[in-house]
Amino acid sequence: MQGNLPPEAQEKIEQLQGLQETAQEVAVQKQQAETNLNEAESALDELENVDEDTTMYRNVGELFVETDYETAQDDLEDKVDTLEIRLETLEKQEERVQDQFEDLQGDLEELLGGGMGGGPAGPGGPGAGGA
Repeated sequence: MQGNLPPEAQEKIEQLQGLQETAQEVAVQKQQAETNLNEAESALDELENVDEDTTMYRNVGELFVETDYETAQDDLEDKVDTLEIRLETLEKQEERVQDQFEDLQGDLEELLGGGMGGGPAGPGGPGAGGA
């Protein structure tokens, strides 16, 4: 299908496909970070309901190790802070990928005839713009 396209257009399509894959990877990482952040925030909220003298344990690999209230609270606060930063970074990366995608899409449309205004079967026939 892409054999009749100019080499520059084929390259833009390949770049668009690469950006789509990157966008999907970023979306998965963002979802994981959001889930982890929600869990850490919930744990921190629950910790407020626990007496400071209560024996607590934290997960270290395959083991549970006894810890004190203050250490547990500090660890959870650090985790929340780290995950918030990670989430912000992923959101910025998501925006950059989207901007790059839109720029490339515009470049490709210009290459293929000024905006692909010919409808679904525009330049190149049916399916040519399937990127």
